[in-house]
Formats: sequence, structure tokens, C-alpha cells
Amino acid sequence: MSEQQPLISHLMELRNRLMRAIGSVLVVFFSLAYWSNDIYHYLSRPLLEVMPESASMIATDVASPFFAPFKLTLVVAFFLAIPYVLYQLWAFIAPGLYKHERKMIMPLLFSSTLLFYAGIAFAYFVVFPVVFGFFTSVAPEGVQVATDINSYLNFVLKLFFAFGLAFEIPIAVMLMCWSGATTVEDLKAKRPYIVVGAFVIGMALTPPDVISQTMLAVPMLLLFEGGLIFARFYTPKAEGEEEQEATD
Repeated sequence: MSEQQPLISHLMELRNRLMRAIGSVLVVFFSLAYWSNDIYHYLSRPLLEVMPESASMIATDVASPFFAPFKLTLVVAFFLAIPYVLYQLWAFIAPGLYKHERKMIMPLLFSSTLLFYAGIAFAYFVVFPVVFGFFTSVAPEGVQVATDINSYLNFVLKLFFAFGLAFEIPIAVMLMCWSGATTVEDLKAKRPYIVVGAFVIGMALTPPDVISQTMLAVPMLLLFEGGLIFARFYTPKAEGEEEQEATD
């Protein structure tokens, strides 16, 4: 019975943390719902600015003019609530971490959030104008560019997630080196394979065009090099030090 009680208390705490995280997303969503159409219009600007004057976006489904903006608003609410969601995750796992792990994880959560936002901003302000400008310029003669709003939303959300996750590479490199799974020297020796892997990931996560694939692979490689630089400051803890902190 004594063993079941801590398990139940952990499950109760996990439930409470999840409810708070979900509640924060819903609060942000309902706060932004009134401006859902404006948010969608802002998202569609990179495409609208490069479309021919006579062209416009279309809705091929009856309900898509209503659901597409609200779907986008829900995703935006999740993006904005990520710091609080990650804090709930941190508050749940922190009691089970060593002292040096607690000192490291919180800055990593903060920096990973900023890097995720940076990836989204890079996609919107740098990648979208180039990609959409290229797509609209190569349309065959006699073909009018008229993108469905649902298709456009799915396309840009896929790129947002791809670039947001790709910008987490420095965090992944630092964690692997800090945990002892690999070393900076080993990663440097495997650099040619990592270059190939970056372009393979770019092909898998982006649409089938060379421009967006390259614009994802190149930042990934630069971020990998940045991760190698910062990983030098994080060394694995010796087993004796961990045992000493556990007793403290």
C-alpha cells in the first residue's frame, strides 16, 4: 500500500500538470479566437504578395473558411503557450533530477523555446518569400495560381514544425555530449555523414523542391557547428560526483 501511494500521487501530479498545460493553451486560444481571420491573413501574406494581381486564394470546401482560421489560431495558441507548457514539464521532472541536472535543464528549456521561435521566424520571413516567389514564377502559361486555404495552411504548418525542430539541433548536440553518448571529437569526425544526413532530413521534412530543402539543410549544418562550440562547456558528470549530490 505504501508503494502504491507514491505512484498515485505522481499520477495525480502528472494529471494536474497536463490539465494546467492544456488549460493555458485554451486560454490563449479563446483570447485570440476573435482575431482568427486576421491571423490567417497575416500568415498568408508571403503568398499573397507574390501572387498575380488577378489571383487570389480559394476555399474548395464549404466549411474551410470557418475552420482553417480557427485551426491556425489553435496552433498559434500552442506555440505561444509553449514556455508555460515546458515549465509544467520541468516542474514535474525536477524533483527526480540531480542538482547539476536541475541547473542545466532549465536554461536548456529556455534556449530551446527561443530556438523553436527562431526557426518559425526564419521560415516565415526568409524561406516563405523565396519559396512562394519561385512557385508562382514557374507556373505554366495559362495556369492561374489559386491556392486552397486548407492546403496552404497544411503546407506552412509543416514547414513551421520542420524549421522549429531543425533549430533545436544545438540543444540535441549539447545533450548528447553532456550525457556521454558522444563527444565533440567524434561528431567532428562524422561531419561528412552529418552533411549528407542534413540534406536527407531536408528532403524528408520539406516539400519536394530544392530551394526549401537547401534552406533547411544549410541552417541545420550551421546550428550543428554552433552546438559543437557550446558543447565544449558541458562535460559529463563523474559517477562519484552524482552519488555525492544524491547523498546531499
